[in-house]
Amino acid sequence: MEAAVKEAAPIAPREAGRGLPPGPRMPRALQTAIWSRQAQWMLAQCRARFGDMFTLNIANEGTWVMVSDPELVKQVFTGDPKVFHAGEGNQILRPILGDNSVLVLDEKPHIGQRRLLLPPFHGERMQGYGEKMAEIAVREIESWPSGTPYKLRPRMQAITLEIILETVFGVHGGERMQQLRVALRDFLDLTTDPKILLPVILAGPERINGFPPFRRRVDAVDRLIHAEIAERRTAEDVEERDDILSLLVAARHEDGSPMSDAEIRDELLTLLVAGHETTATALSWAMERLTRHPDKLERLRAEVLAGEDAYMTATIQETLRLRPVIVLVIRKLTEAVELGGYQLPAGVRVTPSIYLVHRDPRIYPEPDRFLPERFLESPPGTYTWIPFGGGVRRCLGAAFAQFEMEVVLRELLRQREIAPARQESERPFRRAITETPRHDAEVILSS
Repeated sequence: MEAAVKEAAPIAPREAGRGLPPGPRMPRALQTAIWSRQAQWMLAQCRARFGDMFTLNIANEGTWVMVSDPELVKQVFTGDPKVFHAGEGNQILRPILGDNSVLVLDEKPHIGQRRLLLPPFHGERMQGYGEKMAEIAVREIESWPSGTPYKLRPRMQAITLEIILETVFGVHGGERMQQLRVALRDFLDLTTDPKILLPVILAGPERINGFPPFRRRVDAVDRLIHAEIAERRTAEDVEERDDILSLLVAARHEDGSPMSDAEIRDELLTLLVAGHETTATALSWAMERLTRHPDKLERLRAEVLAGEDAYMTATIQETLRLRPVIVLVIRKLTEAVELGGYQLPAGVRVTPSIYLVHRDPRIYPEPDRFLPERFLESPPGTYTWIPFGGGVRRCLGAAFAQFEMEVVLRELLRQREIAPARQESERPFRRAITETPRHDAEVILSS
């Protein structure tokens, strides 16, 4: 496969005539197969061969034009949202998240949904979730065994799911919480289990609803979510509750109308999918990197115990730079655009590469090294540190995710000593659409 990328001839004249940059000439099926298992390797090989702008062809995704020059990334993120459609680039998620998800909408509908979702993720309201996050983290961390190899990623998933159940869904204990926990875990397999996600990708968003394993998972979680929405609509204290479901029930559109049950359902599942696996994986990578660098681990622990947070912030930023959970973001062009010297036709998907921007030695000296100190000296750049995308489509839960990471890491460092269980560093493993530690961040804990 390496030779297929490195020795690729310039792109065929048929595509060059459409104004596309060069790229590998492998069949779409082969490009898709490589991408699905070795996305980071493929990106690095293509940049070495073709430069900062190249074309890929992925099944059910059309034509991707990958960009990694910060100036081009800026043009994409600041481009007219009527031309650079993010929702159209996320249509594979529509059957999973629903027609009202902020991730699959564009222009005015997107702005309307985003406005309703923003309040819980900023300021004092977000900070108010800190005590509950810490309580959940402590409860989970105290149950972890000592002195034996232990995989952190599944347990980080448990923590982030519990945080979502309590802060997003507002469910606290009992049979209802257990039923919802089981159904949501099963639902999440649609986006985290490659064996289940692959049929979704191959069938495409228009046909997947007829796939029985898919329909079963969606129907099960829908029943429980609609029951929660119905309960919340009749609760006399809904205005006093601070969970996100209650806030959405109380929210109003600009015309004063409430959100529909379908809107609330779709946004709850969007927050689940966007905030569960991604944050759990980022937490796992943070500990995997820290245990390989005991000097940095001890510096972070000392600052945590001293009540300081500068090095914690830098550690989180460096983790998200070096080990981004998602390797790209997508914008589908609604009309022709000139970018990087190419006249790109309508319908092409322009894809800023998070992975390539973060690994550019012109931006980050020694880009393969884990150096939180680099962010103590200089804050992240808007178009050179993009783990949450950018522009008007920047992840609205970015601050919430980083705050959650800070809370969980702080409690872990306060309570446990951590060492790596394996001598060698863990390489990224592509699990559905996320890049996870190959051995799930296996460590040995002590009290």
